[in-house]
Parts: sequence; structure tokens; C-alpha cells
Amino acid sequence: MDIDQIKIEKPDDSNIILGQSHFIKTVEDLYEVMMQSSPEVKFGVAFNEASGDRLVRYDGNDKELIDLAVKNMQNIKAGHSFIIIMKNIYPINCLNQVKNVPEVCRIYAATANPIYVLTAENDQGRGIIGVIDGFMPKGVESEEDIKKRKKLLKSIGYKR
Repeated sequence: MDIDQIKIEKPDDSNIILGQSHFIKTVEDLYEVMMQSSPEVKFGVAFNEASGDRLVRYDGNDKELIDLAVKNMQNIKAGHSFIIIMKNIYPINCLNQVKNVPEVCRIYAATANPIYVLTAENDQGRGIIGVIDGFMPKGVESEEDIKKRKKLLKSIGYKR
């Protein structure tokens, strides 16, 4: 078995959701979720089939993000996996809806950080075994850091 790491290519001002799904209808359902999440959203979604034609299926409303989603899935090569690359929206605004798509089995990551996908490959194929999302912690937050965190959440409307 071979283990590999693949860096996700994405614009700095974007977020991704990486997951596992099980059916060709995934692309249509994820498209609908994203379109219903925000009128300002720009996104591309790509899904790797694991049987049948074994194609990279794709959709979205932004050509650059669609092309990047397809390129990333071609690099990952793991069957039944998908990626959504999005702008003008945060994963928190659509993640539960993505999780509730009947075909979605699991979410590996939802992030704006630099991210590597860890894969394992054998004679049958390739699968995602995990991700490296962002960087290692530098320490534990101080009382001042707690105040800053709460102030940020309040300023962006997540706390009163």
C-alpha cells in the first residue's frame, strides 16, 4: 500500500469542503445546496466516481473554481470523494446542508487553511485516509486571547 499527500490548490480568499459521497447524483444535489445557501456564493464542485464510467463529475457557477475543483479531484484520485471550492460564503453557512445531502457519507474538512489530503492506494484504487488542515498550535490562549476571540465573534454577528 502506498500513502501519499496531495496539496489542495485554491485561491487564498476561498474555503473548501472535502468529503465522501456514494452516488452520481451528488453533483446535482451539492449544486442545489450551494445555490440555496447564499445569493452571493461563487463555487465549483467536483466528484470522483468509483464505479461505472469512473469520471470526474462537476458543476458550479464560477469557471475558475469549477476548473480548480476538477483539477484537485484529478490529483486526489480517490473514488467517491468530492470537493466544493467556494467564495463569498463560509462553510458554517452551508456545512449542515451539505452533511444532510442523502449521498454524503462524511466530511473530512471544511476550511480556508492550506490543506493536504492524505491518501492510501492499493491494487484496487485510492481512498482518503485523512487531512492535514492548517498548522500546529503554538500554545494555549491567554485571557487576552479569549477576549479577542469573543470580540471577533461579536463583530461578525455570531455572538451578542
